[in-house]
This record gives sequence, structure tokens and C-alpha cells, in this order.
Amino acid sequence: MELASAVSGLIRAPDPGLLWSKCRIPLLDSRSNRVSVGVGRSVKEMRDARRIASFVVNASSGGAEMETLVVKKTGLRDFKVLAGRPLPFGATACEDGVNFAVYSGSAEAATLCLFTLSDLKENKVSEQISLDPVVNRTGNVWHVFLQGDLKNLLYGYKIDGKFQPEEGHYYDYSRVILDPYAKAVTSREEYGVLGLDGGNWPQMAGMIPVSDVEFDWGGDLPLRLPQKDLVIYEMHVRGFTKHDSSKVDFPGTYIGATEKLDYLKELGINCVELMPCQEFNEMEYFGHSTAMKGKKVNFWGYSTINYFSPMIRYSSAGMSNCGHDAINEFKTFVREAHKRGIEVLLDVVFNHTAEGNENGPILSFRGADNSTYYMLAPKGEFYNYSGCGNTFNCNHPVVRQFIVDCLRYWVVEMHVDGFRFDLASILTRSSRLWDSINVYGNPKDGDMLTTGSPLGTPPLIDMISNDPILRGVKLIAEAWDSGGLYQVGQFPHWTVWSEWNGQYRDIVRQFIKGTNGFSGAFAQCLCGSPNLYQAGGRKPWNSINFVCAHDGFTLADLVTYNNKCNLANGEDNRDGENHNLSWNCGEEGECASITVRRLRKRQMRNFFLCLMVSQGVPMIYMGDEYGHSKGGNNNTYCHDNHLNYFRWDRKEDSSSDFYRFCHLMTKFRSECESLGLDDFPTGDRLQWHGHRHCAPDWSKTSRFVAFSMTDKVMQEIYIAFNTSHLPVTVSLPERPGYIWEPLVDTSKPSPYDFLSDDLPDKPTAIKQYAGFLHSNLYPMLSYSSIILILRPDPESLL
Repeated sequence: MELASAVSGLIRAPDPGLLWSKCRIPLLDSRSNRVSVGVGRSVKEMRDARRIASFVVNASSGGAEMETLVVKKTGLRDFKVLAGRPLPFGATACEDGVNFAVYSGSAEAATLCLFTLSDLKENKVSEQISLDPVVNRTGNVWHVFLQGDLKNLLYGYKIDGKFQPEEGHYYDYSRVILDPYAKAVTSREEYGVLGLDGGNWPQMAGMIPVSDVEFDWGGDLPLRLPQKDLVIYEMHVRGFTKHDSSKVDFPGTYIGATEKLDYLKELGINCVELMPCQEFNEMEYFGHSTAMKGKKVNFWGYSTINYFSPMIRYSSAGMSNCGHDAINEFKTFVREAHKRGIEVLLDVVFNHTAEGNENGPILSFRGADNSTYYMLAPKGEFYNYSGCGNTFNCNHPVVRQFIVDCLRYWVVEMHVDGFRFDLASILTRSSRLWDSINVYGNPKDGDMLTTGSPLGTPPLIDMISNDPILRGVKLIAEAWDSGGLYQVGQFPHWTVWSEWNGQYRDIVRQFIKGTNGFSGAFAQCLCGSPNLYQAGGRKPWNSINFVCAHDGFTLADLVTYNNKCNLANGEDNRDGENHNLSWNCGEEGECASITVRRLRKRQMRNFFLCLMVSQGVPMIYMGDEYGHSKGGNNNTYCHDNHLNYFRWDRKEDSSSDFYRFCHLMTKFRSECESLGLDDFPTGDRLQWHGHRHCAPDWSKTSRFVAFSMTDKVMQEIYIAFNTSHLPVTVSLPERPGYIWEPLVDTSKPSPYDFLSDDLPDKPTAIKQYAGFLHSNLYPMLSYSSIILILRPDPESLL
């Protein structure tokens, strides 16, 4: 019930633990600019929240401003409340307090909720501060400034309004939601453990920043490595060191991964692409699976809750210091990576969130303004271009500004070097209620667009591409989505975007396993896919080349299984890709004859050699360098176990075999000037060959591709792939006064597959080829590839 005429009076707190206080309520009459005094809904909410307040009016320049509100409660420190400012969004630490600002376009009321860490664990709100819609609202932004010491406190919001899903509104005042701009999220401390109440969605809250917390970057600056020189390593933070054989102090954490950075440097990696490590809930679809013999979790993390917060449970510190320590652990990883010449890219998931469809939880965006943040159909249904229940409304003005703000934060504050955008084609789709007059200021051709239609000039991609901060970082698109939009080679790029080249993966897989009709397409892949990128003004390094990634078979499984084995996921083998373009080399599964196992190793070497000699940027999936197997499971998103853990013990066991080959191949690529060109190779330095030199065979039945390339360091290199089931003797280009010297032959067992300088019997191994080489010939076994180096012929000097 409203109190209509209280200028100043005593209000007895219903809770005897609260103090007595005076309450003066200033309200602004917008029609007359006069200050009146009364108590409305905000006071009722204050009483419901069991607190008391004291308002002081400061009228000036014909207006009114809520200057101070003193809040007192037993067990919680005193602070003052001011009107605050609408920008910047989020919680912003100032010299004498913190400003809070949150966007909500259709909210009728908003309340700032404060938590102590102990209260949060018990799902209790420590303090509530109702915001006055006159004083604490500017446009569609609710704001308030808390003056005082807020260290070690957490926050969230209650936002009230219509709960009408058919109109796109999901306001629910009974729920405390996360600020989309929160910089750290606190909920559960230990990975894979349910909340105290046994639920998988315990109350979450954002960290309140403080101005006196600084991180020692030690003079860290962006590396700005030329993209053409990158060798990318797709890595899962937890999976990299969680296995016992990692022998790190804090397995499965940012600190644990930091301890292993020297290994990556030794392998020849100068860029890591971290699978999602923005806050997500690994327990979101928790359940015990008989098939899995344990817990089913969201291990990969492609289901973001908050885009500013690093994944708290990837830190050894957990919730200590309300998330500040977790932020510092991530920063430590970046700083130490940079010291070793390794850039850090984040895999970001702006295509959907963890809130799912209409049956999903209200966590943050949905409770703040569902109709702004998500693509909705006319009756409130969720568009599902992501395949995960909802689609982020990326090209809405508020949402695209949110995304740009987030990316800037990770670059400026966290020092990351770039981003890989999951299902990036969604970022090019039109927003809900698309109106080009509102977006561009004038109508455009083809303005009659439905929600989600592909845009030729997407405002979000335009903003990112031309942003003064973001234009200088690496931007990589996964240029497709689950709605059928496939944009590889056609993603709007402004010359700064690169792409995961899915066509490279598919063509290389088919050619290497001996499928007819791919010799010409394979040659395009070796040149950096000019058929995809040259006409649009891009370069070879805009192609991110990969054979395997987290999603699909590992390299070892690619040559071991024809069919996926996903029963352990608990979905009756229905999940995961059915068309893997794999070949088991004659027998299905790991138990195979010695002949088949040898062929599999040869094929693994063929794939890796192809990746390292192709123009463009090679990307290696974590564990492929030692032959990690997931037992044929090509969709291990739900496994927190050995399937997804890097096996350091197996890496050591194979250090004299495939790991050695991979290490030497990455080193060879870095030493060759011709294998990381800034532009597509031309006939001035590249020659194609067939079984006979200068006679390439591009017929549909050809399974042989070879080329020679002049190189400023190696002088000239010759590379050939024989993917036929038959051996062949090839004739080599004639170079008077020189002889071709074998360096790599994937048909040979280790260590003779790569004749490195430290191999004691290298001269003897080379002499075995002397009869062929002096005749400009070289014998190649079936399913093999070679690299030869041009050397001065000692006999020509006699």
C-alpha cells in the first residue's frame, strides 16, 4: 500500500535487526520540474527488501537530483547511494566508489542486489537497493553510484516488467540476474561439483571491481606477429593439463597451462587458440550416464553465460577475492605466453547463449531484455540458427555495441591478440525488426528482409573491422552456421577477416586417402586457396588451414575409423558428423594388423606434411602431434575424462616417432621463406609436376601432385604426394650442377622419415638414393609424400 503524504517521518523496520532511520523521498514532477515529496512503489520495494533509507534532495537548475541515500544493515558496511551515470555499462570502479549501469529497454523497475560471498553460497541476497525511475534512469539505462568500500562484495539485478513470452518479454522480479557487463562471475567454486543445494544452476553474481587492484604486466606489449608466420594450436585449457601425467601443480587451470608453454614453443607453436574460456556452466546438462560411466558435462564450453568473465573454475584460485584472482591467472597465462613469442586467441561464441529457448533458464540477457538480445519470431518464438536453442541478435544496435565493448575489453584489459568467432555467419544475419533507416540513416536496396536474412554489409562486422582497436588484432571467422548459411570464401571481410577453411579440410582429406577427382582442388589448397580468397582482395594467410579440429575425428582416428563411435555420449550414436571423409586403411578400429598400423602412421605423416607445406596459416589440434585418439568419438563435447585430456605420458612414449616428425616439420616450415608467402605463388617461382617433371596431371583419375618452389633460404624445394595404391618412380626437374637431396619421405620408419642434421647416419641414408638421384629419379611408395632440397652436386666440382 502506498504512503501518500510523508515529508519526513519515522519508518519502523519489520526486521528487528535493522536500524531506525528517517526517510525523505524526493520525486521529480516532470511536467513542472518541481520537486514533490512522497513515497511510491520504490519505497514499498524497499520495505519488502527490509531496509531503511535516508534521501536528501539537492535541487538546482530547475531540476532535482537524488544526492545521497545512506543504507545501513547489520553485518553489511555503510555506504552512500548517488544517482550515478548511464555510461559506461557495467560496474565501474571510481576513486570513492562504484558506478552501476545496466540496459533494459522495457523494464518498469530495477533493483541492485548486493551479496557477500557467504550469502551467495546460501542463495541469499545481502542487500537490495531499489532504483528510482526518475533519478536512476536515463533513457533505457538504469544506473546508481555507491560511494564507500564495496570490496569483496558481489552484485546482480532484479528487473521487473511484463512476463509475456508471446511478446518477447521474460521479466521476472523474483530472479536475480547477472549484469551482461560483469567482469567476473561467481557461483560454484569447484569444477564439476553441484551447488550446495544440489542444483546445477546455483545463484550467480558479478564481481564488484575495486580501483586499487592492479596486475603486473611486466611491460607486456602486443606481439603483432605477421599472420603469414603463424602456426596455430587449438587448445582446451582444462584438457591440456588435467591428466595426472601432466605433473603440474594445478592441473586443468590457467596456471597449469602456463607451466606447459615451453612445450608449445619447442613444438614450434607461436599462437594458441583457446577453446571457450569465457564463463559457462559445465553442469548445465549434468546427469549420470550409464553409457559414459559417470557424469555428463559441457566440457567444450560452447554455451556462454557471460562474455567478459574468464571461466572462474579454470583458475586455481576459484572464487577467492571474488574473482579478481581468476582474472589475474588468465592474465598471467597471456603474459607468459607473450614472453615466449606465443600469441593468444580466444574462441568466442557470440552466436547464442546458455539461456536456450523458451524452456531455458533466465540468467542474464533474457531477464535484462529478451527482445533486444535474441532473434525472435513475431509471436516470441526463438530463431535457432545456432542449433542450440536461441540466436544472439548480433546486428541490433545495443547488441553489436555490447559485442564490440566485450572484444575491446579482452584486447585492452586482458591483452589477447585476437579472436576466432564460432558460427560467425550468424554475425552477418539481420537483427529482429530490421530497419535499414535506423541502421544506416537511409533505406537500402533489398530492405525487405526477414529476421535472420544474410546481409551484404553487416553493421556488426563493419564496426569490428573498422574499430580503431580491433582492426589491429587477428579476426578469424568460422564462416558457416547451423541454419545452412555457408560463407567460406565469401564472408564479409573488409580485408581484415580470415576464415577457418573448411573446404581445405574436406579436399585434403579426400585427396590424401586416394579419392579420384581432387588433384586440381588439392593444388589450390597447397597455394592458399586462391580460388576462394584472391578475387576478394585477400591473401593466403586469410585461409586458416586445418585437417582436424575439436569438432570431429582426431588425426589418429581419421586414419583408424570409417564410422563414428559416439555411443558413450548417451545419444544412441545419433550425434556427431556422419560424413567424416575418413579412411581406416583397411581395418576398422585400433586392433589392426602391423601392415595397416604402418600405413596409418604414413597417412598421419602425409596429412601433417601437407598442412605444413601449404600456403596459408596451419592450425594443429591439441594432441594430434602425438597421435591422440578418442576411440572414434567425433563429438566429445560432454566428456571430462581421458578422451579430452592431453596424454603427456603417451606424448613421451611417442617422442621418437610422430611427435619428432611434427616438431621437425614445423621447424622446417619456419625456416623456409617460400612456405609462408605474403601473396599467392605464381609461375615465377612455382612449377607443377607429374610423374615426369613439368608435366602435371590434372585428370579426374590423377592421384599424384608435385611442385617445385624457389626459396631464398633453401634455394629450391621439391614436394610430391602419391596418394595412389601403386608405387611410382618420378623424374625430377633437372638443375645442372645441382642434385636433389632427400629430406622427408613419409614411407620410411622413424627416424628416417625426416633426415635431420642431428641424425648420426644421415649420410649413409642419403647414399642409398644415390643411384636414383644422379639419374634425376626418386622412387615413391603408395600413399607417401616427399620433400627434396636442391644442393650443389659435389661431383660437378671435380
